[in-house]
Amino acid sequence: MAARDRAVQRLEGLLDEQDFSWSLCLVGEDQSQKFAQLAGELREPFSRTGDGKRISSGFSYWGVESTMAWIHACSDLFYPVMRESIESFTRRWARLAAHLDGRPFHYVSLGTGTGHKDHTVLSRLGRDNPGLCYLPVDVSPEMLRLSRREALRGLDIPVGNVVPVQLDFSSARNMAGLRGLVERLVGDEPVVYSLLGNTLANFPDDTALLDSLTSHLLRRQDRFLLEVASTDRLDHDSAAAAAREYRGSPRFGEFVTSAVMQYTDLHIDMDSVSFDAAVEDDRALLVKVVYRNRTGEQLRLTLPDRSSVEFPPDDTIRLLLTRKYLPSGLEKTLADAGVSEVDRATSGFTAGYGAPRFGMELVLLQSEATPAPGPVPPPNPFA
Repeated sequence: MAARDRAVQRLEGLLDEQDFSWSLCLVGEDQSQKFAQLAGELREPFSRTGDGKRISSGFSYWGVESTMAWIHACSDLFYPVMRESIESFTRRWARLAAHLDGRPFHYVSLGTGTGHKDHTVLSRLGRDNPGLCYLPVDVSPEMLRLSRREALRGLDIPVGNVVPVQLDFSSARNMAGLRGLVERLVGDEPVVYSLLGNTLANFPDDTALLDSLTSHLLRRQDRFLLEVASTDRLDHDSAAAAAREYRGSPRFGEFVTSAVMQYTDLHIDMDSVSFDAAVEDDRALLVKVVYRNRTGEQLRLTLPDRSSVEFPPDDTIRLLLTRKYLPSGLEKTLADAGVSEVDRATSGFTAGYGAPRFGMELVLLQSEATPAPGPVPPPNPFA
């Protein structure tokens, strides 16, 4: 044990003292299996509506090209939902952070994005917890490396207290493993988990994902910070306005097609990208971004494993799924996931006179369930 501790201390000293941009990362998955999963999803059967072949949410950000495309999209002035999300985050977070009562929380970020929001959260949590432990979690190692720099900018967090984790958080098995890792690191000290930037809306069964995350991760002392896009009405015109919002950003178009360009040999024609919007039950506007074969010819796609699949005329690849939630629809989603709301902070914008009001909801959540007694956690090694 002593020898291991000395080795860790030497490694931490090396990272602190050298100017070279070293970064450590715990890799929680076999990357070859992720390639197999991606290839399998691109072999799905024919669909005119984007319900067959697909790029799942995590793969949209996987790889250097997709990571850089996302960072560029976040700075696009024609992408208002992300611009509003970033510009208003500090104000909304300040309101919710007041409910943490000065307790020493640690921070686990599920889907790090550009790192700007994590920087804001860490700046506040660090005031009350000098021994703060930060675990950024993302399926993309490239995103973890790039976001880490921004998240830690100007903050005095020891390198040994920063543990990047490459992991797909949509897997229940992975979240059980993450829960064990967090408890080994911080014991029973409270944790703020976050899922920001409307990431929840990118999953087909968003309620099931939120239920899985909160049931596997949240203890009574923990809190969960959730950010989603919102709308004040559900109708055909609002759905069309939501589609126009995404369609109007050239850089967002580059982002949603980047994974297909990276992992297949398909020649991308931006005129073949469509933004199909609809009202989803009584809770959200649903926007489905699809690539449709408009050539009138039978194409063949070469996949990451070098196999090929037919891509017939009018067949589609779903590039992205996203939503804007009605407030009452979000409340139903939270109730179905078994979490209760501590408080929320809202920002909004409109596209013009008579247009629907879109915005961002930042919600602080806690578990409704009382966990069963278990073994006493180990002490926090960072204390």
